Amino acid sequence: MDIAVAFGKVLREARLSQKVTQEALAAQAGLQRNYVSLMERGHHQPTLATIFALAVALNSSPLDLVKSTTMEKISVSE
Repeated sequence: MDIAVAFGKVLREARLSQKVTQEALAAQAGLQRNYVSLMERGHHQPTLATIFALAVALNSSPLDLVKSTTMEKISVSE
């Protein structure tokens, strides 16, 4: 699985588990809603700064998002 797709899946799951809309997540992270949508669909890879902003907005840590992405990529590859 492509890393952008794996991150998008993790981002979407994290957002939905917090019961946050794309609009609310984007506003809290200082991003555009369409950019959140593109990331969730695996069409854009976030910068490190964006990963940090998303993590703060989701009451998570950048490490959790990256680690979950890595685990997602590994589990699908097996």
